Amino acid sequence: MTGDALFKTLEAVTDEASFIRFVEALAVDREASDSLAPSADGFRGEWANQTIGQFLAASSAWATDSGFGQRPGPKPDNSWQLFAMFLYAGRGYE
Repeated sequence: MTGDALFKTLEAVTDEASFIRFVEALAVDREASDSLAPSADGFRGEWANQTIGQFLAASSAWATDSGFGQRPGPKPDNSWQLFAMFLYAGRGYE
């Protein structure tokens, strides 16, 4: 899955079922990145965070730094999409 396709899946999150589809797509994206050699800056594809600890720390840092999606705004009203954004941020936020 390309980064654009994953982002479109994120944008389509509206409910529990579409959230699960996003998580499944995120998992496929992660598995695909595992086969890539790391770049000079440590990325594998679009994944900067290679361990679950790094991933969760990056998601948390994004939530703190953005006011949990308030900045750059607007914050989604849909909590399913907001949590999908939290997970999406974990792949590349540093």
